[in-house]
Amino acid sequence: MSEALSSENISNNSSVEIVNKKRSQLAEVWRRLKKNKMAMIGLAILGVIVLLAIFADIIAPYDSVAIKQNLKDRLQGPSTAHIFGTDEYGRDMFARLIHGARVSLQVGILAVGISIVVGGTLGAIAGYYGGRLDNIIMRIMDVFLAVPSILLAIAIVSALGPNLLNLMFAISISSVPGYARIVRSSVISIRDQEFIEAAKAIGADDFRIISKHIIPNAFAPVIVQGTLGVAGAILSTAGLSFIGMGIQPPAPEWGAMLSGGRQYLRYAPHVTTIPGIAIVVTILALNLLGDGLRDALDPRLKS
Repeated sequence: MSEALSSENISNNSSVEIVNKKRSQLAEVWRRLKKNKMAMIGLAILGVIVLLAIFADIIAPYDSVAIKQNLKDRLQGPSTAHIFGTDEYGRDMFARLIHGARVSLQVGILAVGISIVVGGTLGAIAGYYGGRLDNIIMRIMDVFLAVPSILLAIAIVSALGPNLLNLMFAISISSVPGYARIVRSSVISIRDQEFIEAAKAIGADDFRIISKHIIPNAFAPVIVQGTLGVAGAILSTAGLSFIGMGIQPPAPEWGAMLSGGRQYLRYAPHVTTIPGIAIVVTILALNLLGDGLRDALDPRLKS
């Protein structure tokens, strides 16, 4: 009885030590990230954009403001009534901008999330088992990499139809090979280390080793690439919507807003410059945060 209690206490103490170690590692990463002023600026800008997107319906209702046409107020410049002016249909630019932020962030985050799950799984399997399975998976990834990602996304959207779900699917599929290669290279560098051999020695199965030991230790570069990938996904979303292959009117989306306002650029430049600035600022914020995370997660920069 006492031996059972003793082993249970040892197990509980080990679990507590693991949790405390993870917390201390996160605290250390956050401490190093806070030292990077540019990364914190990017995080602050991104936080404001996310909050505006979350509370867009409260700030400017979708049906009554964002997509409601009012032709007598069309192409008005910034004013107290419309702080960013109105578009070619008299719709409030600020309302459309924050609702467009919701669409762009939704597509960017979910598309990258799908890419990380699918690509990370394939990369982990290829890197852990190696051999013929590794060769098959990586050659398939090479086929996808041989096609420019934007062309692959256009082909998928053309085949399935332009809507939010298909756009998200197209961008995620085109990004899978990059994450598969990153995870594979990390797994190859980890799989022969001593703690993996110890896990095998105590009888842990392959699924547990990959999910509990390898992937958590290989996830740092994926986090950095994922942050930068969201920026790329937002840019791809805007590009596809600009050419009519993305979000369809009257739904607000930054690329579609750019496309709709380009013919009024000479006498109503705000219609295109404002969504253009929104794209630039969002991608810049994500890139600054990604660079900061890269430095904070790099163990060689702990000092």
